[in-house]
Amino acid sequence: MKNKFLAAAVAAATIAIAASLLAGAHILPLPALLPTFLRWLAIFFIAAYATSRRSLTTWIFVGLLAGAELGYDAPAVAVNLQLLGTIFLRLIKVIIAPLLFGVLVVGIAGHSDLKKVGRLGIKSLIYFELVSTVAMLIGYAAIHISRAGEGVHLPPSAAAQSLSVSPHTATQLITDIFPENIAKSVAEGQVLQIVVFSVLFAMALALVPDSKRRPILAFAESLSETMFKFTNLVMYAAPLGVFGAVAYTVGHLGLGVLLPLAKLLATMYVALAFFIVCVLLPIVLWARIPLRRFINAAAEPVTIGFATASSEATLPSAIEQLESFGVPREIVAFVLPTGYSFNMDGASLYQSLALFFVVQAAGLHLSIGQQALMILTLLISSKGTAGVARASLLIVFGAATSFHLPMEPLFLLFAIDQLMDMGRTAVTVLGNCVACVVIARWEGEFPAKPAASS
Repeated sequence: MKNKFLAAAVAAATIAIAASLLAGAHILPLPALLPTFLRWLAIFFIAAYATSRRSLTTWIFVGLLAGAELGYDAPAVAVNLQLLGTIFLRLIKVIIAPLLFGVLVVGIAGHSDLKKVGRLGIKSLIYFELVSTVAMLIGYAAIHISRAGEGVHLPPSAAAQSLSVSPHTATQLITDIFPENIAKSVAEGQVLQIVVFSVLFAMALALVPDSKRRPILAFAESLSETMFKFTNLVMYAAPLGVFGAVAYTVGHLGLGVLLPLAKLLATMYVALAFFIVCVLLPIVLWARIPLRRFINAAAEPVTIGFATASSEATLPSAIEQLESFGVPREIVAFVLPTGYSFNMDGASLYQSLALFFVVQAAGLHLSIGQQALMILTLLISSKGTAGVARASLLIVFGAATSFHLPMEPLFLLFAIDQLMDMGRTAVTVLGNCVACVVIARWEGEFPAKPAASS
């Protein structure tokens, strides 16, 4: 098997070098060919490793490396590969409207029993919205401090297209939030209008008698599950899409376009650490939660979340650990699943950071009103997507499309999304563990009485 991989790598490297030579204006001497040969050889060894692991993340990384290398070696060939990225982008765009509708209807109408639990539901939602909004603002501040997106210099055509967006007045900004025709909103990619329609639809559905609500709710659940499966199918094309988009971008702009990604990744992890230390830790201390015991209880679900990049995978462990920590089962059973729809701290921070990374890459200078509208779009449209791999990236795609931002920086985000997803998922899980204990303390039920746990 190793011999086959080696033979394939050598053959592929030879073909790649030949393509590079055909694209060039002159024949390079052998010493100049050797580094190119070794780089392609390394890329195909990584591809062989990805084949043995059958890991989509690894294949996306291979697509990034191969696209960057082809764009560097043969820019004349690479610029013709934009087609691959465009097709992948179209498949992503078609997911957004039905996905948002499904998850928002399920997330809101599916929790119509909030009226029955009354005080607990209100307290939970107030806490969720406050903390997730703070997380989003921290992401917004972090990207404006690091200015990571300014290192991405777009092709003149993409930059001109993005800068042609005319500023709106405050009246227009408010008016444009509300849809006049939902089909038109879907066709034009107006994400906030789709979100507003879905929220109002879900609220109306929650007021319908249970016998009539359940069929539509079941349809929305089936729709959201189907669109998540649709997303999984489309993601199989992600390595090709990233390969074509990065090859085109590097062919136009050079390898320097990839350097801001390291800065963006560092910015996000610093912002997540800041959120933990300056937001979650003070909340824990304010609620008089035993810090050492809480860290021991939260360590297992947070570690699982970091490793799997899925908050849903942590649910069994989180429930067990929080009950052992002293949170009553009825509070854990309500707050934790609801938090996975409404309290996505890590995802909220990432979404604002990623969207304004794209804004900076486009060279846009937006008014405070336009920036506030972007944050509002993210804040509402992100509800209900926790636990699904790369759902946050889809939300950023939808918002960027709605505001007519260029697509090139979004493909760069795909290249490092797994590394970012691990961190944001771990923080989301930690935030929901904190929320469970805080709500229990707020209700006067922490630690749980022995009678209640027996």
